[in-house]
Amino acid sequence: MKTRSTKKTTVCFGEILWDMLPTGKKPGGAPMNVAYHLQKLGLQSYMISRVGQDIAGEELIDFVQSIGLPADYIQKDNLHKTSEVLATIKENHEVSYDIVFPVAWDFINWQPEYEALLRRADAFIFGSLGSRNSQSQQALFRMLEYTAYNVFDVNIREPYYSQELIAALLHRSHLVKVNAAELMMIAGWYDASCNTEERAIAMLFKEFNIKEVLITKGSKGATYYTASFRYDYPAYSICVADTVGSGDSFLAAFLAMKLGEQPVEVTLDYAVAMGAFITAQSGACPAYSKFDLDRFIWKRKLGIEEKSI
Repeated sequence: MKTRSTKKTTVCFGEILWDMLPTGKKPGGAPMNVAYHLQKLGLQSYMISRVGQDIAGEELIDFVQSIGLPADYIQKDNLHKTSEVLATIKENHEVSYDIVFPVAWDFINWQPEYEALLRRADAFIFGSLGSRNSQSQQALFRMLEYTAYNVFDVNIREPYYSQELIAALLHRSHLVKVNAAELMMIAGWYDASCNTEERAIAMLFKEFNIKEVLITKGSKGATYYTASFRYDYPAYSICVADTVGSGDSFLAAFLAMKLGEQPVEVTLDYAVAMGAFITAQSGACPAYSKFDLDRFIWKRKLGIEEKSI
């Protein structure tokens, strides 16, 4: 007798694009990066987005299918081009982005067949950038009517956000992932006296119906909060190639372990390790296996440094 699959299902909504890096173009977009790593970690992951009917779009569809992600929910647009983003690596390894507007993923439509997919999803992941345009924004809010566990990956990019949009998404979120600067910015909108992380977190839990907050802190690691609990975890020491997609991989690893009902200390350890593993390589979606990640963690815990991964 065949047993029913227990593989967790996740759905990611938003931008899919080509990151134009100094080393060449790489597939990217925060939600696509998260979907990629969730799939690598053994979850059934789906991506809802939109590409243009052009060569760049065809290449993205080919990439998505090559890594085992279904392309059924990636729409095609005959009016707008596939997104290409110029990514510049700065001296401190941080990345700046020149994000063109409008592009195909600004025009994601709601489609009735999404309802069944969304209802069975164990997690629905979305960001603020993917809803910068009204059409995609309307589609996202329609999708949020059918989801049970909403993960808001705050991804503020100037000038593509507003306080009203961020607040509306926060009100519909269960888990919120932010970096330290984004947390303080949001808290300051509501209370100028929120000048510490603890006060900012308390304000978020008071103002919105959030259950969990996950803060990424780069070289300082990460912190996980619930209304009554805090857990800090230090960063791994690594040789940085670039930071493109490191936060996305961190979130994917966190969700993979959380949905697998692992303890919070194990979950954060794995997430921080994944972020370090991807930071040590070029691009947001390098080729790797789960074995490569586990070997990286094992060697780091033994204090063994690798020149390359």
